[in-house]
Amino acid sequence: MARGREPEAAEFVVDFPTLWVVPDWIEAHCPIPDGFRAGETMELYPWQLWCTVNHYRVRPEARLGQLAPAFHYRRSQVVAPQKTGKGPWSATIVLAEGAGPVVFSGWARGGERFLCTDNGCGCGWWYEYEPGEPMGTPWPTPLIQLTATSEDQVANVYRPLQAMVKKGPLAERLRVGEEFTRIGEDGRIDTVTSSAMSRLGNPIIFAMQDETGLYTKENKLRRVAETQRRGAAGMGGRSMETTNAWDPGEKSVAQTTSESKRRDIFKYHPQAPKSLSFKDKRQRRKIFRHVYAGSAHVDLDAIEAECAEIMELDPAQAERFYGNRCVAGSDSWLDVAKWAAKAKKRRVPPGTRIVLGFDGSDVDDWTAIRAETMDGYQFTPLYGPNDEPTIWNPADYDGQVPRAEVRAAVDQLFRRYDVVRMYGDPPYWETEMDEFVDKYGEERVIRWHTRRLIAMHAACERLKTDVLKRNSDGAAFTHDGCPITYDHIGNTRAAARPADRYVLRKAGPAQKIDVTVTSVLAHEALGDVIAAGLAEPETSYYYGS
Repeated sequence: MARGREPEAAEFVVDFPTLWVVPDWIEAHCPIPDGFRAGETMELYPWQLWCTVNHYRVRPEARLGQLAPAFHYRRSQVVAPQKTGKGPWSATIVLAEGAGPVVFSGWARGGERFLCTDNGCGCGWWYEYEPGEPMGTPWPTPLIQLTATSEDQVANVYRPLQAMVKKGPLAERLRVGEEFTRIGEDGRIDTVTSSAMSRLGNPIIFAMQDETGLYTKENKLRRVAETQRRGAAGMGGRSMETTNAWDPGEKSVAQTTSESKRRDIFKYHPQAPKSLSFKDKRQRRKIFRHVYAGSAHVDLDAIEAECAEIMELDPAQAERFYGNRCVAGSDSWLDVAKWAAKAKKRRVPPGTRIVLGFDGSDVDDWTAIRAETMDGYQFTPLYGPNDEPTIWNPADYDGQVPRAEVRAAVDQLFRRYDVVRMYGDPPYWETEMDEFVDKYGEERVIRWHTRRLIAMHAACERLKTDVLKRNSDGAAFTHDGCPITYDHIGNTRAAARPADRYVLRKAGPAQKIDVTVTSVLAHEALGDVIAAGLAEPETSYYYGS
């Protein structure tokens, strides 16, 4: 299996150095916490093993004495659906950080051993290192925080942790209580919830943050998560997030982590093909098979029964909990599965006749351009020497859309393609729209105000109809599968207006729909071009000398 991809089978290849001693230690010290097999030896599922070896992946240049910098990933995020075993696995990671060999202690020459008897554990377990393998040692004073939104939520990890300690060899070293666990004389594992923030700010070496999809600015848990990460970093420690899929309308910690471009965050988020509709029972089963792969205890019939009940009241919640998809709390304007099913990427050569849709902003929303060919293929054009997509997020440019860069991109598109028409929403970009009209002509560049209720409603309906349409003649709407466009389509809602009309709105204040608007404008431009008989280039019959 390729490095960086989640495992889909029991066997996968790990072609990077990692503390293999950690998963072996877990299986030797963390028994199954409950159920008919309580107390028996735990064997990590493939996905659990994959996430463990990645979290403890060691940098090839790691040096003895380094703490967090010895590892490839500064922190990890694991997104998995309900009932996959996130809670018990999270408990094993917390226990490993508390008593296991998780600190890099140099490179083995071969034959060295980690002995439990040397580290206060009388179970007799040992691990022998191979030549060149990274070695591990326990933290001398492990101070750990286990965080969740409430006591009930934190219990999803803390309860199996307590059972693992009581039923296994760690009972010799750890003393579990209702709110904290003592490790030896000086170490401890604390539970932290929104009602127990007095523990916040303590020096820690590890933070397990459970259900970060519920950590928001409003419930003050965003500050908690950030404070914990800073505290762990100051001690040379690290952190981990586990969560169900989140509501993108809430701008949670989980979403912020997922969207981060940092390469030192390990992310595990198995997802079925976006073209599979969660509303269709047969396709939903395929989604289950994908996202629950490797969790042998899961009965998909039971999952379907629970999911079907929740879908009667809150389909989006069911899709998040059991489909592992980040969907907002109400139905989208356009089913993203239907949109994804139209993806059929192809090359659009220079000189192709196209139309453009342009929506510009300045500091808050995004600026974007979408294009569409005369046969209904929509795509995000590329520009510049590095072939960047024509989508600009102000956050990537110190909070301000790079207007000169956008103008240059428009000029490049007009040179590269035969642009028949560009529809642009003019607010905030009146000056630039005037420049485009002067340069390319008022018949090619047209100011198209999206605030016009009747016109915008009709344009939205035309795109939606063509996306949902099944064409038997092969002349169907298709697109390039642009992931940003997919996200913006999913963020888009229909806000009702008089006379059974609607306008587009965001699923939540933090969500963006600007690329959706450009898709609507590009498709509307194409419809008008075809209606005006401009889809085909004019043919000249003049043969003068």
